[in-house]
Amino acid sequence: MREDDRAGAAATGGRAGHGAAGEPGHDDRWRALAVCLVAGGMCLLDVSIVNVALPSIREGLDASDSQVQWVVAGYSLAFGMALVPAGRLGDARSRRTVFMWGVALFTVASAACGAAPTAWAIAVARVVQGVGGGMITPQVSGFIQNLFRGPERGRAFGLFGASIGISTAIGPLLGGLLVQLGGPEWGWRLVFYVNLPVGLLLLVLARRWLPRVPPGRRQSLDPVGVLLFASAMLLVLLPVVEGDQGAPLSQRPWWLAGVAVVVLAVFYGWERHWSGRGRETLVDLSLARVPSYVFGLGLGTFYFAGFTSIFIVLTLYLQSGLRYSALEAGLTQLPFAAGSAVTAFYGGRVVQRWGRALVLGGLVAITVALVAIDLVLPRLEGHVGLSLAPLLLLAGAGGGLVISPNITLALDEVDPARAGAGGGLLQTAQRVGSALGVAVVLAQFFGALAATRGDYAEALSTSLRTTIGLVVVALLLGLADLVRRVRTPGASVTPAATGRAPEPDHGRG
Repeated sequence: MREDDRAGAAATGGRAGHGAAGEPGHDDRWRALAVCLVAGGMCLLDVSIVNVALPSIREGLDASDSQVQWVVAGYSLAFGMALVPAGRLGDARSRRTVFMWGVALFTVASAACGAAPTAWAIAVARVVQGVGGGMITPQVSGFIQNLFRGPERGRAFGLFGASIGISTAIGPLLGGLLVQLGGPEWGWRLVFYVNLPVGLLLLVLARRWLPRVPPGRRQSLDPVGVLLFASAMLLVLLPVVEGDQGAPLSQRPWWLAGVAVVVLAVFYGWERHWSGRGRETLVDLSLARVPSYVFGLGLGTFYFAGFTSIFIVLTLYLQSGLRYSALEAGLTQLPFAAGSAVTAFYGGRVVQRWGRALVLGGLVAITVALVAIDLVLPRLEGHVGLSLAPLLLLAGAGGGLVISPNITLALDEVDPARAGAGGGLLQTAQRVGSALGVAVVLAQFFGALAATRGDYAEALSTSLRTTIGLVVVALLLGLADLVRRVRTPGASVTPAATGRAPEPDHGRG
C-alpha cells in the first residue's frame, strides 16, 4: 500500500468506503465533518443564546449585575483561555479523545447550568462549560485539515463558516423561542437543557464516525507554556469581564493589559528556549513567518470585534428601544443568518479560485450594509425590523464570504500536524477580538444613551460607526495581503493557484 493510501485509510479509521469522488473513506470524512460542525455550532450558539435569557435569570435567581456579567463573560473567558492549549493537546495526543472529553464536559456543565439553584452556581458552571467549548472548537479546524485536501478542504471550511454564521445569528431567535415556551421559571433553564440531547448524540456519533489514527511520535505538552499563555489571556480579558456594561471604558482595570504584555514577552522567551532544546512548543513560533497566517489572524480579530457587536447593540435597540419581544428581536436577525449560511457554503467552494479577493468582497458588502443601516435608521418610523431585513441580508451575505474563506487562506500553509494549535490560536484571537469589541461598543452605546437621555436610535448609530471602523480595519488588512500576493511571485497559498496539493497528513486523529 502506498504511503498516501495508508494516510487516507488512517484518516477514516481503516475503512475504505467509496464516495462520489471515488476516494478512500469519502463518505466517512463527510460524516465526521457533520459531527464536528454540530459540536462547533453548539459551542458558538451558547455565546449568543444566553443573552436573551438574562432578564429571566436575573429575576429567577435574584442575580446582581456582577453575577449576570459573569454568566455572560465567564463562558467567553474560559473558552478563549482553553482554545490554544486544547488545540495543542489534540495535535500532541489524540484529537478524537480531546473532542469527546470536551463534548462530555460541555454537556455536563450545561446540565449544571440548567439546574443551578443560585446565580453564582450558574456562573461557575458557565466557566466549566466554556472550558468544554474551548476543547471542542480547535479540534474542528484540526479535523478539517487532517481529513480534506485541495478544493474539498475549501468546501469543508465553507460549511464550517456557515455553521459559525448561523449559530451566532440564530442564537437570539432560539433563545427567545425557548424563553417564551418555558415562561419566566423554566425558560432560561431550557436554554441550557437544550444542549443535553445534542451532547449525548454527539458522543455516540463521535465514537462511531470520528477517525481513530494510530499515534505518531509522542510530543511534549509544554506545561510551562500553557500556564504562561493562559495567564496572559486571563489578564487581557479580565478588564472586559470585570467592567459593568454601562460603565465608562476608563473605569475598567486596563493596567492588567500591561501586565499581560509582560507575561506574553516571558511566554515568547520560554517558547524559544523550549524549542531550542528540541521540544515541541505550545505555539509554533514559525507561524509568525507565514504571511498568510499573520494576515488571516489580524483580519479575523478585527472582523469578529465588529461582527459580534452588531447583534448585541441591535438586540438592545429592538428590545429596549422599540419594545420588541425576545422572539421578535431574534426574527429580525434571521435574514443575516440566512445570507451568511448561503454565501459561506458558496464561498468555501470558490475560495480556491478567488482567494483573498473573495474575502475583500465580503468585507465591502458588510461595510456598505452597515453604512446604509446607519443612514436609513433615523428615517424609519414603523416596521423597523422588516425595513432592515434587506440590509441585514446583505451584511450576512458579506459575512459568509469572510469567515470560512479567511480560515481556509490562513491555515492553507500550516502543517496539518499543527492544525489544532494553529486553528486554536485563530479562534483565540477571534474570541479576544469579540470580547474587546463588545466592551468598547457597549460602553459607547450606553454612553450615548445617557448623553441623549434615552435616544436608542442615536445610541445604535454611535456604536454602529465604531463597528464599521473595526470592519474597515479588517478590510485594509485583507487589501494589504492581496497586494502582497500580487507583488510577490508564488505568494498565493491556495492549492489551485500554486498547483500544489497539501501533503498527506500523518498526524494524529
